[in-house]
Amino acid sequence: AMMETVHKQGIWVAEGLQDRLVDYEGFWLFVTHMGDPKAAFLLCFPITYYLSRSTGVAVVWVAVISEWLNLVFKWMLFGERPFWWVGESGLFRLDQPRLRQFPSTCETGPGSPSGHAMVTSAVWFVMATALSTFLHARTRSALFYSVVLKAVPYLLYLAIVVAVAVSRLFILAHFPHQVVAGSLTGMTLGWALSWVVPEGRGLGFFVRVSGGLLLGALLLQWGLESCGVDLSWSIALARRWCAQAEWIRLDTTPLSSLMRDCGSLVGLGLAQWWRPGGWALPWAPRTLCVALSAMALYHINRLPLPTNPPSLFYCLFFAKFALVPCVVIALVPGLVHLLTGKRLKDK
Repeated sequence: AMMETVHKQGIWVAEGLQDRLVDYEGFWLFVTHMGDPKAAFLLCFPITYYLSRSTGVAVVWVAVISEWLNLVFKWMLFGERPFWWVGESGLFRLDQPRLRQFPSTCETGPGSPSGHAMVTSAVWFVMATALSTFLHARTRSALFYSVVLKAVPYLLYLAIVVAVAVSRLFILAHFPHQVVAGSLTGMTLGWALSWVVPEGRGLGFFVRVSGGLLLGALLLQWGLESCGVDLSWSIALARRWCAQAEWIRLDTTPLSSLMRDCGSLVGLGLAQWWRPGGWALPWAPRTLCVALSAMALYHINRLPLPTNPPSLFYCLFFAKFALVPCVVIALVPGLVHLLTGKRLKDK
């Protein structure tokens, strides 16, 4: 009964947001797109990597661990999502809320805690901390000015986390308690994981961690299913209540996020093994790297993968994200190094 009240309140919050923010719909859809966990790998990682190698590696590491933990929490907590709960609960037959769905609404995994909120708040915490440290090291001015400058990245960080949380409520993907739980868990993980970044570790380490995460998740899945838990319950509800069938995508399933995480870790290990220490490039070629990486990752992301059989899709999804760190750390900087004709000086 308590959860029913929480969910009901969440529905009225979503209706209020959709009413008030209807003129800014495009902006909120953009924010939810930017808050997608895959944006950490395809956007945050390349940009931060070319600014600071260790921060780039930290971004992938934190994104992987926080998204994997999010998957585990989702399987254990059985969170509802507003877009299906409204119809499924049968509580709104007389007083139907005016709610709209969007192409990014119909996620197929359980709803608690929010993966967008959790991964965004974890990854951006690492980036905000790095920026704050950088600004502090560069300013040798008055104490007040220095403190203000150090605080700016964290204020920006809070604004981003709040915006992503609101966007998830706006599109009916989550209830308020789910985005709050996701944001707070993400902040804690961002802080804790930034102390143990595996920069410069060997390929074996990444393969072992990736295998461990994969095995751990599959064992949990097997354990839950052997206890009589149907882990595809959320997929069935999403299919039933999604406004348009084509909005249901295989890349929003929990197994897809698992493949993305395990693939990215293997890719991170391969790239660092292939090119230990990376390429040492001046600022101008690094800018070129950002542009080339952005183009390459855009096309990698858009590669259509066959969804039948699902096992083939998941294997290719793994390979696709294993390719991302290889492109960013080894291929693109190697190509730029060749083009700019600089003599290599490893850092």
